[in-house]
Amino acid sequence: MSKRFYESFKVDGENLLKKVKELIREGNVRRIIIKDKNDKELIVFPLTVGVVGVVLAPVLAAIGAMAALVGECTITVEREG
Repeated sequence: MSKRFYESFKVDGENLLKKVKELIREGNVRRIIIKDKNDKELIVFPLTVGVVGVVLAPVLAAIGAMAALVGECTITVEREG
């Protein structure tokens, strides 16, 4: 059984989508949580093995739209190590 650990990144709205795409490409990410500056969860989405771009397209579109509305946010990543 793999051990899970969490990592957080603070980003501004204009870099949000770029960072999320970067994290998805890394491959060992199991879940991404995006929170606003008040620590309120804005979006949570799981990444399962075999998830492809077509499935992620609506989620990435929502993140892109959200990026225009938020200033600073935190991305918390659940990884398997």
